[in-house]
Amino acid sequence: MRIYSLLFLFCFVFNCKPDNKQNEKNIKANYLPYFNTPELTPDWTSKGHKIPSFSFKNQNDKTITNEHYNGKIQIADFFFTTCPGICPKLTKNMHSIQEYYKSDSNIRLVSFSVMPWVDKVEQLKNYSIANKIDSSKWNLLTGDKDKIYDLARNGYFADENYYKNQNKSEFIHTENFILVDHNGHIRGVYNGTIEFDVERLKRHISILKREYDL
Repeated sequence: MRIYSLLFLFCFVFNCKPDNKQNEKNIKANYLPYFNTPELTPDWTSKGHKIPSFSFKNQNDKTITNEHYNGKIQIADFFFTTCPGICPKLTKNMHSIQEYYKSDSNIRLVSFSVMPWVDKVEQLKNYSIANKIDSSKWNLLTGDKDKIYDLARNGYFADENYYKNQNKSEFIHTENFILVDHNGHIRGVYNGTIEFDVERLKRHISILKREYDL
């Protein structure tokens, strides 16, 4: 049995108190929290929310579903190829993650287009070539706009404005990278335009890999 499972079992058997500051500190140092609600409040005790099923086309016109990421650590973001603002920075930093984990088969990346009526398969293919994207590691996905937006809002909790005003007609534009564990649970959210936060993401991936002995 893994050491982390033993820690939780010990707490269950011996009724560890939630006000035990040292125990709480140790858990937070060795585990990542779960993010189960759109408010993205970290939770170290519950892991209810999971990324729902999806099916979209990638840059090679291949159908990619959520099953492609089962058993893998996933880093996700939402972008569009003609974006002149934050997206080039997101792509640059995602590419750095691709290269950093090039030989690690446990890490996979995914970028969903929030402008799928423009980002058809051919457009994604050209973008992937221009940005040296390795399709065996990183999928750019396109498909039905309503399904992508629903997944972004209710699956990845990627649209902060929507939770404030519930306006489904608004365009999604987020700088977040979302860390998802091998069971489909959200375990971290990071500003993908800031290199410091990208480094924090890498540190958290190391914690997650230790948690699952990957």
